[in-house]
Amino acid sequence: MSTGKPRVVKDYDKLDKQIQEQIKLEYPYGFEDNLIKFTNAEGKRVSALPFEAEDKYYLVRMTIEEAQAIIEDDDDYDEDGNLTDEAREEIEDRMDDVEIEGEAEEEVEESDDADSDEDEGDDDDER
Repeated sequence: MSTGKPRVVKDYDKLDKQIQEQIKLEYPYGFEDNLIKFTNAEGKRVSALPFEAEDKYYLVRMTIEEAQAIIEDDDDYDEDGNLTDEAREEIEDRMDDVEIEGEAEEEVEESDDADSDEDEGDDDDER
């Protein structure tokens, strides 16, 4: 784990919704099989779900029982504990919208040049 990113140990319910959604995409089949054990700052042995975000490395504290309960209580997962296709698509769409907002200015600049390439794009649409 030599990512060089700051490590954050946090409870799942205390995470930002956006981080929770990224975790769902990373672990679409539930959390319990991906838990790791480590010794915390107080010297206690705890389990957590590892998750590497863009700027931080998270260790999301949870036991196997808590991991199961989180999935059971989350409507984004089906009765087998798998992320539903509909939930996955909605989360991906929201993430794309957030990325696009940050890149909107850059896209506007590129769109002026794109007009001259219209003929090339038409071939792709027919396939």
